[in-house]
Amino acid sequence: MKYRNLGKSGLRVSEIALGSWLTYGKSVADQTAEECIRTAYEAGINFFDTANVYEKGAAETVLGKALKDYRRSSLVVASKVYFPMGDGPNDKGLSRKHIIESCDASLKRLDMDYLDLYQCHRYDPSVPIEETLWALDDLQRQGKILYAGVSEWPADKIQEAHHIAKQHNFRPLISNQPIYNMIERYIEVDVLPVSVANGMGQVVFSPLGQGILTGKYKSGQQAPEGSRAANSKLNSTMQKYLENEALLEAVGEIEAIAHELEITMPQLALAWILRQPGVSSAIIGASRPEQIEDNIKSVDIELTDELLLGINQILLKVSSFKPRS
Repeated sequence: MKYRNLGKSGLRVSEIALGSWLTYGKSVADQTAEECIRTAYEAGINFFDTANVYEKGAAETVLGKALKDYRRSSLVVASKVYFPMGDGPNDKGLSRKHIIESCDASLKRLDMDYLDLYQCHRYDPSVPIEETLWALDDLQRQGKILYAGVSEWPADKIQEAHHIAKQHNFRPLISNQPIYNMIERYIEVDVLPVSVANGMGQVVFSPLGQGILTGKYKSGQQAPEGSRAANSKLNSTMQKYLENEALLEAVGEIEAIAHELEITMPQLALAWILRQPGVSSAIIGASRPEQIEDNIKSVDIELTDELLLGINQILLKVSSFKPRS
């Protein structure tokens, strides 16, 4: 495994992180989840990402139990706050009340004394950014979180947050967690430049396009049995990809490049994302240990500028592709 600083902070994270969205506490049995987490840790992955909303806390509980066997200082554990965790008016959002109470609840489920990284899962227009940053700064002063970041915030709000943090001498945000992969590249327009300018590293989720970039889904063919796309409980966010014939054909062309390189399509997609400027780590999901063993090989794959240009030429055929501005 290889490691990078998370933005301009001193925190070192593995280039590949293990996430728990749509897997642990839901579609993956707890024993299998623990096997995946053990495989990841033994392979050198030190960065584990979750969120309180993932199965209403069940993912945090599974992760905390699995990580109990390892030295806490060897781990970088991240969670998030924003989405509703109850029916009450203060059970959601980024108010001081919800942030502090949610942090305590996450620590209890994880059975940990502190989080390495605590992230605002979305931007909350109903709460002043100053209040949100104040709560995060207090949690850092108390030692309950070591660093703070955001996820899927628009560029102007990221910039505003950094301006407010400087004004009030709050500790700076060190990371942003956006969706980013070969086919979802909106952050290149403004989010990525603003993040880099403010010292924030990108911890990207869905680097395999929710499975589309594994190459298992073919144009004109039914989704393989047992795959995520074949599971009606898990495939709702995939439909826009599965219905895009041009996209599936482009992925097929890119998969042919992977075959020429004698690597797997997931390895190529991950190697590609790790070559993009500003990226600190890519979060993978895994329902089997073998997937992790395959994915981590991507950190050693070198892609030439010529090869990257060829991939971009293929992606230009896809209507959803947004090139770097």
